[in-house]
Amino acid sequence: MTVPPRLALIHATRLSIDPVEDAARRLWPEAETVSLLDEALSRDRQRDIGLTDALSDRIGVLARYAEGAGAAGILFTCSAFGPAIEAAATRATVPVRKPNAAMFDAALDHGPRIVLLHSFAPSARTLLPELEAAALARGVTIQAQARFCPDAMAAKAAGDIARHDQLIADAAAAVDGADVILLAQFSMASAAPAARARTGTPILTSPEAAILDMRRRLSPVGS
Repeated sequence: MTVPPRLALIHATRLSIDPVEDAARRLWPEAETVSLLDEALSRDRQRDIGLTDALSDRIGVLARYAEGAGAAGILFTCSAFGPAIEAAATRATVPVRKPNAAMFDAALDHGPRIVLLHSFAPSARTLLPELEAAALARGVTIQAQARFCPDAMAAKAAGDIARHDQLIADAAAAVDGADVILLAQFSMASAAPAARARTGTPILTSPEAAILDMRRRLSPVGS
């Protein structure tokens, strides 16, 4: 009998937990997911502005703990820690993935005109460079831009999911001439149905892309 893989989900904000766990249940129901939350990471990232050595070390500790506890794969759900996650991945013996890596790969298949919608200020400094690095690695030229939706995060933090989803859908509907629109935080995934209803442009979310990517990496060949 094949043992279901255990996937560790590491969060810096509880707003990302429900979207990725929901995506895992829908897209990879046989996997076991375990969520680890360190909200201090998000608070310290905002306070310190930069990605400090101390924050990078904490990312590495979380990855080592998850691997030591038997995780077959590790997925971080906060895009503000990209370089630290990359560093942790080089030291791990299981796949360690950044939150938007799979989504960026999928976006490049849609065309060069890419718009990222984001709602978490510290991520703004990392999103475009990571997308541009993915494009460079594939040898393609892109025309990318990021649009900030600060009120959406505040609405979700206050528990007003309907307001959050409306704000994201409004921002998506205002985009003109894009080949694909990315909802760049895990916490934004709930807005995908409304955004898709408002625009004919493909909408990609981090949780769906990340779970499908991990499933491809960890599922036995032929399964």
